Amino acid sequence: MTDIAKPTTPKPGPEATPPGERGRTTIAVSVVEKIAGVAAREVDGIYALGSGARGFGAVRERVPGARPNVGKGVKGEVGEKQAALDIDLIVEYDVPIHKVAASVRRHVIEAVERTTGLEVVEVNISVNDVHLPSDQDEDETESRVQ
Repeated sequence: MTDIAKPTTPKPGPEATPPGERGRTTIAVSVVEKIAGVAAREVDGIYALGSGARGFGAVRERVPGARPNVGKGVKGEVGEKQAALDIDLIVEYDVPIHKVAASVRRHVIEAVERTTGLEVVEVNISVNDVHLPSDQDEDETESRVQ
């Protein structure tokens, strides 16, 4: 009796997988929120991100050495391949809000998809306040701290 060797197919080893596909990449929600926040601020007609209550945030950003919170006003959900974002905006007075919102949506989707490779399935925008020219005096009051 003779043994007949069965033909074997070679198992794919690490050398068969391209180096760029070995391992897993995860992107934190805070990273996606920061990218979206920066992209949203780049659109003309945006005064700030966040809610209309500017008091505490405005004071915090005036403290010397304090860095602006670029993810402020952005809340995200991130999966392995997709992301969804909610953005709160304060727009400048007399801008067409529906056009500004559409521009923010396009700009944020393009920035997040280009930099992370995630598919952005939705960007929900809430416009919570309008920055009036008369608000400028209020915003330019001298800071109590140096």
